[in-house]
Amino acid sequence: METMKTEIVVVGGGPGGYAAAFYAADLGKKVVLVERDARLGGVCLNRGCIPSKALLNATHQITAAQASAQRGIVFAPPQIDLPKLRAWKDAMIAKLAGGVSQLAKLRNVTVVYGAARFENSSTLTVATPSGEQQIQFDKCIIATGSKAALPKIFNIGNERVMTSRQALEVPDIPQNLLLVGGGAIGMELGTVYSALGSKVTVAEALDTILTGADADLVRPVMAYARKAFKEVRLKAKVTKLSAAAAEGIQVEMEFNGKTLTETYNRVLVAVGRGPNTEGLGLENTKVARNERGFIVVSAQLQTGDENIFAIGDVIGGAMLAHKASREARVAVDAITGHAGGKAQFVIPSVVYTDPEVAWCGLTEAAAKAGNIPHAVAKFSWAASGRAMTFDRTDGLTKLIVDPKTEKILGVGIVGVGAGELIGEGVVAVETGMTAKDLAHCVHPHPTLSETLMEGAEAFYGQSTHTISKRLAQP
Repeated sequence: METMKTEIVVVGGGPGGYAAAFYAADLGKKVVLVERDARLGGVCLNRGCIPSKALLNATHQITAAQASAQRGIVFAPPQIDLPKLRAWKDAMIAKLAGGVSQLAKLRNVTVVYGAARFENSSTLTVATPSGEQQIQFDKCIIATGSKAALPKIFNIGNERVMTSRQALEVPDIPQNLLLVGGGAIGMELGTVYSALGSKVTVAEALDTILTGADADLVRPVMAYARKAFKEVRLKAKVTKLSAAAAEGIQVEMEFNGKTLTETYNRVLVAVGRGPNTEGLGLENTKVARNERGFIVVSAQLQTGDENIFAIGDVIGGAMLAHKASREARVAVDAITGHAGGKAQFVIPSVVYTDPEVAWCGLTEAAAKAGNIPHAVAKFSWAASGRAMTFDRTDGLTKLIVDPKTEKILGVGIVGVGAGELIGEGVVAVETGMTAKDLAHCVHPHPTLSETLMEGAEAFYGQSTHTISKRLAQP
């Protein structure tokens, strides 16, 4: 077996891994990228972010057509061709994955396909389709991502019990779908299946959906879900699953002080994700993991082994593709000695429900919990002319502001296109803008981006399109 030698090897070809490999190559390093799947892109591109957003956009056309009736434009009921929908989605994924592979080739990044295992702190063995390949490296970046959690109670060996991976294949449109978990992944997929025609029941063990987002941002999403879904059950605990012949899955659930027994055509389990560290041979290195199995790293993303760094989902925290991509640069900068590897950065979160929810920086809930001095300036989309043209005045833009320095500490948005708007909030928080700085930035009219400007104006009690209490010190 011939040994391949490289300066940097990256294990995992997702948005963190390929970003690290490409950046290191751009800095002149010899790089090998190892990916266990047949194509690059990781979970995000192949089984997560991209296919879910494709399906959300496709099915949004159904709800948009239905909503147009009140404007005097009526469409016939949609005819859904599932094979064609799946083919469209898969073709998009293949094209994007092919693009990533081409970028690797243009950068002279060597891609090795297979499952990697550490032999020691400087050697990997990769089980490729053509045999084992050994790689000796100076430095390694682990970017193996995460997988959907499937607790034992749900793992009954029945294909009608799905994780997000199976749900994104859209095997059929179940008449009755139970969605276990009211987090981002669950609510997004619930939105897809509801639009396709499924009667969706959500069972969330906590007292709210979308934990992490402020309650006032969640409220419009809950209102939509209660109308679009069959039912949203909070403080509901699934206690047992069993096959119910051809009918589907029999479910026992504790809810409202009662034990319910119901049958669903399919059950979608979306209760979190766990790190992909099994079989990596970490025991042959000095890499340490915490009690949940996530790799422990320093501020510069170095593990307990000086030769090995780790980024993305595998180290825990916010499991977001853009977090992994940013961490990729921090790790590479640390390895190469480049200045610019900022360890702390603002990470936006987006939930692509209807309406979308997005936030960055300090949330109102976190400010209250931490006794952090703050003021909250809000602008309701009921006062937005652009939102009114969409018939979507259910939105809200809010700023969390330091009352003393007037710096913007956080931004939260709920409404159509919130995910596209939050980038401006990231810039405001990352650069230390004050509310006055944002208020003085002229925004085009009529746009939804104006809601950020008017939210900043509201801090001073000077929002043009709404009456607001002055929160800044006179």
